[in-house]
Amino acid sequence: MAPHDLRRPFKRPLISDQERRRQHSLLRQAQNRLDAQRHARFLASTTFSLSSSQNLEPQPEPEHEQEEPHQKEELDVLEASNLKGDEARKWFAKQLMHPEWMIDIPENLTNDWFVFARPSGKRCFVVSSNGTTISRLRNGSILHRFPSKLPNGARTKEVSSSSSHSYSILDCIFHEDQTYYVIDMVCWRGYSLYDCTSEFRFFWVNSKLAETGACDPPSYYHKYTFSLVPVYSCDQSGLCSAYSAPVSYVKDGLLFYNKHAHYQAGITPLALVWKDENCSQYVMDTDNKGQVPNQQQVVLELQEDGKLATCDDPPMAFGCLDGSFIQQSDLHSGYLLRFAIGEGGLVLADGKLEKADLKYLGKANRARASADSFSKVMFQYNVRHSPLRIDDLLGSVSSPVDQESETCDIEMDG
Repeated sequence: MAPHDLRRPFKRPLISDQERRRQHSLLRQAQNRLDAQRHARFLASTTFSLSSSQNLEPQPEPEHEQEEPHQKEELDVLEASNLKGDEARKWFAKQLMHPEWMIDIPENLTNDWFVFARPSGKRCFVVSSNGTTISRLRNGSILHRFPSKLPNGARTKEVSSSSSHSYSILDCIFHEDQTYYVIDMVCWRGYSLYDCTSEFRFFWVNSKLAETGACDPPSYYHKYTFSLVPVYSCDQSGLCSAYSAPVSYVKDGLLFYNKHAHYQAGITPLALVWKDENCSQYVMDTDNKGQVPNQQQVVLELQEDGKLATCDDPPMAFGCLDGSFIQQSDLHSGYLLRFAIGEGGLVLADGKLEKADLKYLGKANRARASADSFSKVMFQYNVRHSPLRIDDLLGSVSSPVDQESETCDIEMDG
């Protein structure tokens, strides 16, 4: 798809308050700078201190139904180390930065955003420390424990004499080709990157990871390899490359990162995911048989007052169950419940949900850690009724020659 062959369609109107929340996130990020170094050390130590015997054996994660993190108050290391089962899954899900689904096209997409093709696979943290490397899925279970060429990631003479405080944390997607595709860097050699912009984090991971040899092909001692993904500035050329250019992995949609965004644990509108049938095998959620249901299904959490809420912070209510129905169905606060969206659909006013036609289907799978997010529900709804298309995205960005100064793409070649 050549940029010069494109005609810009009419600009798609906003249908939600996603842009307002995005601006609020940037403002809150500047006002509330957390103790990033402490948080990074906390995560690294907890990854190793949580024993694999704590009912956290690897569990199959739904490949085609994206779960969202559940917000819960912060724990200290001792408390987190004692978590088991559902609580451990919720805690580790909270540590990753989860993108919202793109409902509306962000303002100034060309100058303020990066874009890259998201690899298909299992999202995980990879932590190297004390001469070993551990990867943990978002449900808290250990995926692999292995030696790597990451700093302090294998037992060598250099590691034995180095500081035990030297640890690194990568945000990765693991694919069955035995490759960890690195999509972000949280910490490097004990230096926290939580409060660094994504522009700096992408530069840092691109310049530092290759120096370690971690991207070398697998060997007898190093079964798994790491690979960088190509990241582009979101002009027409970059967007076309992310969408159409061949890559060494299976694509699962596009990821958009705001250049000024810090690494925020939980759901953030400063990172967005978008899909269509040309860049993802699974655009619409499937049921447990791998089939797309006739009606869109959503998972919501039952609140103490009977409201049905998303996993957002703050949660958004989609409706309310009658007290007698709750009692008759033996439902309790905190249960995750599955609903179908009926013919009445979703009604929004000024970007806010005003009404939802929900049909109760039953309790959600016990492996679920949390309810759906509002942006996921809306993206899936729009896919069925008025999808956000690649032409809409291309129509909102400029070509390099349209810009006053051409911005160089950050190439992260594996």
